[in-house]
Amino acid sequence: MSGIVILFMLFDSIGKFFQPVQVVEGTLELGYQAHHIATMGILGLLSIVLYAIPRTSILGAIILTGYFGGAIATHFRLDNPLFSHLLFPVYLAILAWGGIWLRNANLRNLIPIQQAKTE
Repeated sequence: MSGIVILFMLFDSIGKFFQPVQVVEGTLELGYQAHHIATMGILGLLSIVLYAIPRTSILGAIILTGYFGGAIATHFRLDNPLFSHLLFPVYLAILAWGGIWLRNANLRNLIPIQQAKTE
């Protein structure tokens, strides 16, 4: 689960550094200026590096959640399709937090899944 998030965010962040035509056009269509692309790449890369390091993974997930929130707000503002655009960052956030939850006992203790009581 975490690997999918890490690979996607690395691909996204690195693309923002090399700035191929598709990345620049896509960013401009979302309403951002071209000079914002590198900053978004740095923020995405920083958050995913923190997420990938076990000692800082929860901090990375928190920052990623904020990054994904910005993506959700952007797609919402543009009335983009719900399942393919607006909820895609939500899917990534679920994978990110689910991956940490599975590998981090402290997080499982903080956010336990309750078992159904059998009578």
